Amino acid sequence: MSTTTVVINVLALACFALAFAQDRAKARRALVLAFRSFLRILPAVLTVVVVIGLLLGLVPKSTISRIVGEQGGVLGLLTVASLGAVLHIPSLIAFPLAASLLQAGASITAVAVFITTLTMIGVVTLPLEIRELGAKMALLRNGLSFLAALAIGVLMGVIL
Repeated sequence: MSTTTVVINVLALACFALAFAQDRAKARRALVLAFRSFLRILPAVLTVVVVIGLLLGLVPKSTISRIVGEQGGVLGLLTVASLGAVLHIPSLIAFPLAASLLQAGASITAVAVFITTLTMIGVVTLPLEIRELGAKMALLRNGLSFLAALAIGVLMGVIL
C-alpha cells in the first residue's frame, strides 16, 4: 500500500471520527448515504473493470500500441477521445486504467486525451445536463470540452 493511500484513508477516518463526535446521527446518515451511493455505482464500475480487463487481456499489446500508441496518429486520438467521452467511469477507476493502457503500449498523449474526455465530457449524463443547463449550453460545453481534450493531447504530443 502506498503512502498516499495510507494518508488519504487516515485523513478520511479522522474526518469521520470528528463528524461522529460532533453529531452521531448525521454521521450515521452520511455513512448510509455513502454506502447506498457506492452500491448504486458498483455494477457500472464492475462492468467497466471486467470489460477493460478482458480487452487488455485479449487484445495484444501490439494492437493497442498500433491503435493508440505513437503511430496511432489523429485516428488513435479520436478513438480514445470518443471512448472517454462515452464511458462513465469514476476517476478512482480511470487512473489505474490509464496506467494499464500505458503499460499496454498506449502513448502518453492518447492516455491524456482519454482521461481528459473521461472527466470533462458526459455523454451518459448528457440528458441530465440538458435538463439542468438547457440543450444549447450542454452541447456547447461538451463540444468545447471535446475540442479542449484534443488540444491538450496535441500540445502534449508537441511538448513530449
